[in-house]
Amino acid sequence: MPEMTDMSRSNFGAMKRFRLILREQGKAREMGGEEMSIAVQIVDNIFMNALEAGASDIHLQPERDQLKIRFRVDGQLTENGQLPPETAANVIARIKLAAGMHIDERREPQDGRIDMEYMNRKLSARCSVIPALNGEKVVLRLLDPAAMRVDLRQLGMPDETMEKWVKAIQNPYGMIMVTGPTGSGKTSSLYASLHLLDRKQRNIVTVEDPIEYEFSDNVTQVQVTEKMTFPRVMRSFLRQDPDVMMVGEMRDGESLGIGIQAALTGHLVMTTIHTNNSVETIGRMFDMGAEPYLCAAVTVAVMAQRLVRTNCQDCIQPYQPTEDELIALGFEPGQTVHGTMFAGKGCANCRGSGYKGRTGVFELFLGTPDMRGAIAKGASHGEILAAARRQGMKTMLEDGREKILKGMTTPDEVIRAVYSATID
Repeated sequence: MPEMTDMSRSNFGAMKRFRLILREQGKAREMGGEEMSIAVQIVDNIFMNALEAGASDIHLQPERDQLKIRFRVDGQLTENGQLPPETAANVIARIKLAAGMHIDERREPQDGRIDMEYMNRKLSARCSVIPALNGEKVVLRLLDPAAMRVDLRQLGMPDETMEKWVKAIQNPYGMIMVTGPTGSGKTSSLYASLHLLDRKQRNIVTVEDPIEYEFSDNVTQVQVTEKMTFPRVMRSFLRQDPDVMMVGEMRDGESLGIGIQAALTGHLVMTTIHTNNSVETIGRMFDMGAEPYLCAAVTVAVMAQRLVRTNCQDCIQPYQPTEDELIALGFEPGQTVHGTMFAGKGCANCRGSGYKGRTGVFELFLGTPDMRGAIAKGASHGEILAAARRQGMKTMLEDGREKILKGMTTPDEVIRAVYSATID
């Protein structure tokens, strides 16, 4: 873990590599702030450190006697300094001003967006401020368009899974679902999939909360708001002659019902849903009020995924797993494991964690006639799992185990990511 530092005493040097951008009435200009120059430098430094560390989120956590700064890197929160209370107030005011918030409002939650430039890259951050016991808690989700421009082959899908997935997304109509918890890479998978579709001859529309990546051409993207809810935007989209509709998340029965009707009437609907694994997605659709025969009619593919940290290649070394780890990975007690497992020791390149970067573990089943028959009769979890197994589905645990034996990640990472799958 990096040593804690007082960010207010940092040596800031030249800051012009980084700029906060204000957009007013369609015009963009650099955000000033000479009257709070120390706060300006601290905020710039926090953003630059986070971007150089590859962080996805910045947390400014108010404690009784300090403001703690934490970055989420490869899915894990790490501490990266602190600020004294007298400096923290100006820093938070600077961030709220950049996000278009009311700086004198400290009793209500606020949300905003910050635009910035770093090393000639255009970036943005989704900002959330909430009143807490010791002050205002600020969380910034860093949004990098370049990071979201992902090639499907870079996600870590096994060749067989990717072949099936690419075939599924070429369907002219039906519903394709990606499932997993928050932060499991679902949106990246959908964005990468949309890049494979013909955007010139097909009308592609998306409704998202938030819009994390802006397509360069031929994709209509709509941001969800209190007035522009998922169901309302989806209904409007159906009057816009769409071929493909990407829905950021199926949050309720109304959205799911509209999505199913769209899939039945000749549209390809791509969406995410929150379940533990791919098989549970069908039961979740039933719980949200969808009729089994309609679920069967529209299901083209369901993919579950998680993200696991990958071993740092600068300090990787052989690793001997414990008996408990082998059992959790699905090996029988005393079973011989063919292959060597590896783990990172920890070095400067990986900030002592032993990990550098992340990859996905996946499980995918298709809406084959056998599977649709099982869904249509309202089959149990076990029956749907058996139908998925008959088409050759590998579970996330099995995919993770293969990646461990290839030296890509560790038993601890896979067990942590797919723990629910290891429980009998």
